[in-house]
Amino acid sequence: MRRIIVSGGGTGGHIYPAVSVAEALKRKYGNEVDILFVGAEGKMEMEKIPALGYRIEGLPVVGLQRRFTLSNFALPFKVAASIRRAKRIIRDFRADIVVGFGGYASAPVLWAAQRLGIPTVIQEQNSYAGLTNKLLSKRAHKICVAYDRMERFFPKERITMTGNPLRGRFTSEGANIAEARAYYGFNEELPVVLVVGGSLGTRTLNEMMKAWIRSLDGEAPVQVIWQTGKYYEREMQEFLAAHPTKNIWQGAFIDRMDYAYAAADVVLSRSGACTVSELCLVAKPTIFVPSPNVAEDHQTKNAMALVEKGAAEIVRDSVAVERGMMEAVALAANKERLAELRTNIAKLAIADSAERVVAVIETVLANAQ
Repeated sequence: MRRIIVSGGGTGGHIYPAVSVAEALKRKYGNEVDILFVGAEGKMEMEKIPALGYRIEGLPVVGLQRRFTLSNFALPFKVAASIRRAKRIIRDFRADIVVGFGGYASAPVLWAAQRLGIPTVIQEQNSYAGLTNKLLSKRAHKICVAYDRMERFFPKERITMTGNPLRGRFTSEGANIAEARAYYGFNEELPVVLVVGGSLGTRTLNEMMKAWIRSLDGEAPVQVIWQTGKYYEREMQEFLAAHPTKNIWQGAFIDRMDYAYAAADVVLSRSGACTVSELCLVAKPTIFVPSPNVAEDHQTKNAMALVEKGAAEIVRDSVAVERGMMEAVALAANKERLAELRTNIAKLAIADSAERVVAVIETVLANAQ
């Protein structure tokens, strides 16, 4: 029986790669593997993980707030308490290995495991490693990465290129295009732009759509799938009702991402690590609008890793409201550039990422015996 602790959370970008690897472990070992998740109390993983049928333990750890706040004074005490609890969890579970996917809880669990002599593996999703993973990598047995040139941050001999594990089955073949466009009430003639800002939504992309719609005369020159996000749903519905425009589908969520990707000629999106990996797998010409509100500006670095390979384009957040849709419409009309972007982004896809991480875990376990 293999006993594996998986830690990661705070956002879907940390949770779903962890779950994807857990599912790959279950597919391979069935009842011969026992998986325990460790997350941060009060964070989304404490609900998401049990809903998927896995056990999870919570730690009291919190993150450092960038602005001055009294809660920062409690941080050292919560970190110390989290490390103590993590050690107890690791001992009680009798873990053979700990795999960290980032997020608040991942650091104290990996730190505790390393001090207890338990093998550790890190999965770094972004093209620019954060300080915590750089520190933890010094004692980690292996580091799984999704981008080239990560030896800038980690010991080269311990790096394995795995890509980012994703839940679901994303492929460049995808759903039937005609069926997908019919699902959104679209025709075959006009190109389709997919504007997607995550489950909660993105203010910049929504303001971009509002500015573009105001510039039209009631009919868009392209067809648009506009995912507003839950947070902005009512506001954007009211806006579109006040500015009715043909050829636009608007919704808070996209239930059938396979249809959205299949229908789209161009995607306008943020550049979180898992989103970038999805877009590589579906091989879609993409204009990234990186969020400026993330640690170490890693979304810009993720996007630039593709831009430098001719696999995507970028519009800075500061100018996206004025230029985003203008650039997307121009790209949708440029068949040669679309073909070039499709070819180049497809080269970066790794379809078996979860299985590759499992193989790394197996190697570390075999060498630890």
